[in-house]
Amino acid sequence: MTGFGGLIYLKALRPAQWLKNGVVLAAYFFARWDPSQVEHIQGVAPLFSVAVAVICFCAVSSGIYIINDLHDIEADRVHPVKRLRPLASGALKKKSACIFAAVLLGIGFAGSLALPLGYICVLAAYFLMQLLYTFRLKQIAYVDVFIIATGFVIRAMAGALALSVRISPWLLLCTFLLALFLAMCKRRHEKVLFDDKEELHREALSGYNINLLDIQIGITAAATLVCYSIYTLSAETVERFGTSGLGLTIPFVIFGIFRYLDLVYSNQDGGRPEKVLLTDKVIIITILCYGITALMVFLFC
Repeated sequence: MTGFGGLIYLKALRPAQWLKNGVVLAAYFFARWDPSQVEHIQGVAPLFSVAVAVICFCAVSSGIYIINDLHDIEADRVHPVKRLRPLASGALKKKSACIFAAVLLGIGFAGSLALPLGYICVLAAYFLMQLLYTFRLKQIAYVDVFIIATGFVIRAMAGALALSVRISPWLLLCTFLLALFLAMCKRRHEKVLFDDKEELHREALSGYNINLLDIQIGITAAATLVCYSIYTLSAETVERFGTSGLGLTIPFVIFGIFRYLDLVYSNQDGGRPEKVLLTDKVIIITILCYGITALMVFLFC
């Protein structure tokens, strides 16, 4: 796979989507600063385990993306952006795509054998859920966005299982709500973009009402902020990390969500959350400020 052909295969992997698999790293980060769990992540072995966990998720998720593109090839051809995907554009042949997907799935599951059984089971559950989503559940309004949000929770759980550490239920709930918020913003973007041609692109869009979506997006955004605030200030979190300073990160979460809402409603953006997170300077700076503040809290508070 060299030259132009190699780029086609690389594009089929959807590497920008690998950003989602960064959630797998969350358990390592929080365990690193939890005195009761720090012994589980000492040395190089835990870093190797979490790296393998991320790579396996990237391989399996990319395999699923190719299967999804094979299934949606006709619908993608009427989408202004997705029509440029390798399969929809005809640059990648179906037979080659099938072989490539099988290789990726094989790499992902073979690599997972180096990790605990719990991780393997969660990865398999993710794979099966995504297959159901691709062939049926993505066609059902609201079920589709709940499946997307559940996928992020599974990623967070996978990271914890790979390291044999615990992860706060509050953190899992925050992950679910934030992912649900982003997924509903994406559906709103698609609803506006396709208007009366929505069923040609995504069958589930006909089950959404844009006015109701606006209300639900607001509710989900508020629930995310409240949940995160409770998590950072709860007695359990203070006891685990020995500080209530994580509350200092709350303003960055609020600002980040407000900025995303501004992009969705003022710029008609939100169709590709991963692109926004990688390209919007305000969002990037906000995330960096969040990370620096959290690090300062763990180091000095």
